[in-house]
Amino acid sequence: MSNLQAVRFRWAALVLLCAANFAVLLDSQSVILALPSLAPDLGMSPADAQWVLSAKLITFGGLLILGGRAADHFGRRRVFVLGTALFLVGSVLCGLAWSPAVIIAARALSGIAAALMVPTALSILMNTFPEGKSRNTALAGWSGIGGIGATAGLLVGGLLTQTLGWQWVFYVNVPIAVLVMLLAPVLLQESRDSGKRRSQDVAGAVVSTLALVAIILAVVQAPVWGWTSAPTLILFAVAAGLLALFVVVEKRSSAPLVPLALIRRPALAGGNLVTVAMGMAAFGLSVTISMYGQVVLGYSPLEFGVLQSVMPTLAFVGAYVGQSVVTRLGVRPVVAACLVLLGAGCLLLSQVPVNGSYGADILWGLVVFGPGLGAGMAAASVAALSKVPQADSGAASGINVASFQIGGALGVAVVTSVSTSFTAAPGGPAEFTAGLQASFVACVIFAVIGLGVTFTLLRGNKKRHLHSVDGQNRSDRDDLPLAG
Repeated sequence: MSNLQAVRFRWAALVLLCAANFAVLLDSQSVILALPSLAPDLGMSPADAQWVLSAKLITFGGLLILGGRAADHFGRRRVFVLGTALFLVGSVLCGLAWSPAVIIAARALSGIAAALMVPTALSILMNTFPEGKSRNTALAGWSGIGGIGATAGLLVGGLLTQTLGWQWVFYVNVPIAVLVMLLAPVLLQESRDSGKRRSQDVAGAVVSTLALVAIILAVVQAPVWGWTSAPTLILFAVAAGLLALFVVVEKRSSAPLVPLALIRRPALAGGNLVTVAMGMAAFGLSVTISMYGQVVLGYSPLEFGVLQSVMPTLAFVGAYVGQSVVTRLGVRPVVAACLVLLGAGCLLLSQVPVNGSYGADILWGLVVFGPGLGAGMAAASVAALSKVPQADSGAASGINVASFQIGGALGVAVVTSVSTSFTAAPGGPAEFTAGLQASFVACVIFAVIGLGVTFTLLRGNKKRHLHSVDGQNRSDRDDLPLAG
């Protein structure tokens, strides 16, 4: 093969990898617009409906690091194709779902697929493009697709839900997945780590994922069972026990998913805890605002998808601005200012009335929240990933991306629980809106918690840069605002 042909194959491979990343992002965003239509069709309560989002977020966040490790061990192309095949099966099952249990299980499968696809695709990209200008250009394209996918997910999700039905939010993934599976053996070269193979910390991944499931189940069911009821307290106790077991497993593992020495670093711990808080606010707000716009105000899925797209668009812009501001002002003031913007945006939205309108009651909250989310996530990532030893950079990056997904799952669970608590008795639009207002207040509290972490663990050092797993400078996040 000539040099020219090799170059063309590299860029064709990039298009294929970006298409897979786009499909995962599209799947994450579009379901938010479909949820108000999907839930009543399948007879799902609010507590059941939140699992359509949380099931994927939990498995994606809990297994993401393991997915990257598996690719290094078994072969990156092989694991990437396997993940895409699982994504195809999960999408078909979601579209065919005839009960809440089926769609929740299928969404969990989609999360496992994403945990295999996303880190593996990025690793293939790193191995396909040599260090330098071409790799930086490829990374920019990868990240650009992230921002486009976040916005496109709302538009495509709204369009498909309104015109063809919510099932097509999932069926649209099928042709993309089939195309990726057909072209991957042609365009992607197989690769794996040539050094000593590390053990796979399957136990750590399973235990941490089960702990998340127990926490979220307890939070979601508490309004129904009672916060002090035996089932709720037992679930919280089980979650605490599993988290303690996770620490033991990681201490004993020869290749832990989360090296305990790494998370003892205040900046890394603080940056990731802030990322969790931002994920809680981002997903919590997105779910709540979608319910308000479609159920209370009566917008169609397409109309509200277009209207809501202002937030991910501004978040994408904010992500690019965030790092340059950090280099001048330092991490702490930028993260703090962004969390104030998140809290202010949610506070504005907490005033939404029953007979509201987009321009008067929604727009300005999204305009304030969006850039704060984008710049804040970029700055929090700088805090979490700066000064991490090169040998630990892959683990640190995986923890950081997983933190956002885990935060999203927790945020959806909390706002669902809060909304359910305020609307426990059957009521009309006023009671439903009161529950949504309380959910927005919960998002304000997420931002306040993030502020507490910021002033406790983050320092204001200037001239920090965000590095990817290979040490290249990164000025954006490809999972904003709702990846996975």
